[in-house]
Amino acid sequence: MGKKAKPEEIIAKLREVEVRLARGETAASAARAVGVTEQTYY
Repeated sequence: MGKKAKPEEIIAKLREVEVRLARGETAASAARAVGVTEQTYY
């Protein structure tokens, strides 16, 4: 089991994924880029 991320870190990662999705990346690619699995993202 990995370390528990702080709420601020989670929000930053979610925003980064949103930006990447808006640029046309797939959810899987965007999630991997910020260091989480696609399953964790959903």
